[in-house]
Amino acid sequence: MKKVPTLDIRRYDTDRVAFVSELGNAYREFGFCCISGHGISRELIDGAYESFQQFFALPTETKMKYNVPGSGGARGYTPYKVETAKDSKFADLKEFWHIGREISRDSTFADVMPPNIWPSEITDFQKNGYGLFEALDQLGSRVLRALALHIDLPEHFFDDKIDQGNSILRPIHYPPITDENVPNVRAGAHEDINFITLLVGASAEGLEVLTREGQWLPITTEGDAIVVNIGDMLQRLTNHVYPSTSHRVVNPQNENSRKPRYSVPYFLHPNPDVVLDPLPQTVTPDNPSRYDTSITSHEYLLQRLREIKLI
Repeated sequence: MKKVPTLDIRRYDTDRVAFVSELGNAYREFGFCCISGHGISRELIDGAYESFQQFFALPTETKMKYNVPGSGGARGYTPYKVETAKDSKFADLKEFWHIGREISRDSTFADVMPPNIWPSEITDFQKNGYGLFEALDQLGSRVLRALALHIDLPEHFFDDKIDQGNSILRPIHYPPITDENVPNVRAGAHEDINFITLLVGASAEGLEVLTREGQWLPITTEGDAIVVNIGDMLQRLTNHVYPSTSHRVVNPQNENSRKPRYSVPYFLHPNPDVVLDPLPQTVTPDNPSRYDTSITSHEYLLQRLREIKLI
């Protein structure tokens, strides 16, 4: 049985050549890898989960105070059954919150990156939520350095392309499934839009990735491992050398389907003005350029948000 590998990112400093090779090969094969040894504290992760669970337990009318109509859910709260995977007949069985990057309000990108909203009812929500945002942002930039080296780019190639990225931390609550007639999928099969996604500590099984052979492969993590996968923007930029792989969240076929499921993905985005044309290093006779039109990451994001019914 194939398995998405778990790699210790501390080896980037002690065993770089082998680590970069193993990491790159994992992404070429699966579009996914599990990263351990990242140093993000258990206290921060647990504290953030606790704050998020407290928020989702609030009455619906309280949560709806933080819903911003017309914003595509860019910040604050998005209620149950709104987001819909592309081409899916069913809305996803989840509600979620969005935390974005704190940027100066006179930044070039202020018009497309609104200020954060924080729920006053939950004391440590802001501290825990933004603390986890920053920790995952730093880890993501380390993963991208290794991915850059694997395709013969300079180590710091991505640094100035993500430092103002429109990245999102998304605490998600999948309520317990109590109706036997609901579709068997809590979040429909989809690919992510962004550069890379870091998923910290899903509280129940359910995440599955589609292999090249067309089989759904469950992903479970051990210890401190965080699941990190490639999104469509990086797939486009690397001319599909790094594939963005379909994944879904299914209802467990046991008593866990009757329990709520929480997960907190971090969607690491490039800066809004980054042009997503295939990099010359990734265009070869065997892999000719797959794109003949240019698009910025912000234009691409808007196109995709319309497809999944968020705007």
